[in-house]
Amino acid sequence: PACRKRQPPLPMQVEILDALTDNFMYLIVDVATNTAAAVDPADAEVAVAAAARLGATITHVLTTHHHYDHAGGNNQMKKLCPSVEVVGGRGENVQGATREVADRECLQLGDAVTITAIHTPAHTAGHTSYLASAPSSSSAVFTGDALFVGGCGRFFEGGPEDMCETMRRLSALPREALVYAGHEYTVKNLQFALEVEPGNSAAQQKIRWAEARRASSEPTVPSTVGDELRFNPFMRVAVPEVRAYCGAADDDVTCMRRLRNKKDNFAGSSRPWVPGGGPLPGL
Repeated sequence: PACRKRQPPLPMQVEILDALTDNFMYLIVDVATNTAAAVDPADAEVAVAAAARLGATITHVLTTHHHYDHAGGNNQMKKLCPSVEVVGGRGENVQGATREVADRECLQLGDAVTITAIHTPAHTAGHTSYLASAPSSSSAVFTGDALFVGGCGRFFEGGPEDMCETMRRLSALPREALVYAGHEYTVKNLQFALEVEPGNSAAQQKIRWAEARRASSEPTVPSTVGDELRFNPFMRVAVPEVRAYCGAADDDVTCMRRLRNKKDNFAGSSRPWVPGGGPLPGL
């Protein structure tokens, strides 16, 4: 039989790392040069050890926002990797920042990976997501606490108009772009999504999958932009069913405001989702 050609490795690799209680950190690796960017390395030692296992050198820290569970490892990263560039959003004043980036500003990682900053405010004023792109690889967006699988972050330093703009920017990314969020909140987010839209079959399928993943202690990231548009209510504020849930809201900002308020008061459940009934009441 003819020998199969081995596929060359993709130019970009993403490593998922756990931190603290339910945070995610990430390594974005330019495979050709073995250089890496660490996204929100709250546990610097874990991030550096993971890079060493991969044979990669961390040249950049990409910080989504200033909260300690995302930026709190930056000074330690600078001690462990003295030449590292610590990147944060303009005006966000993240710990240890050596470079602040504006919306759509780009930086290069190794030979093949381009990182584009996307200003995604509401959770914090200068919150920044990072879009990583490389030839022949799916692009990947690292959204911190702006966009979660099935949800979004609380509005601490911005309002619903800011989150509407954030969701507009993220919705404009390629549908196949992978979404790497800052926390493992997927099951509860999807419980809420099914309270908003009980008949959403995409949300029903996703929550079954997510519950099985969590039962095996596996992460529920990445998602994709296309999938989020199908089941994440915060990306669906123009959909009639979502607006109806929000008291017949007649514009996106009003719907977003009411939706976030309802989510903030949503108890969730420790029981599995039951088809036909949505999530059971919280225990």
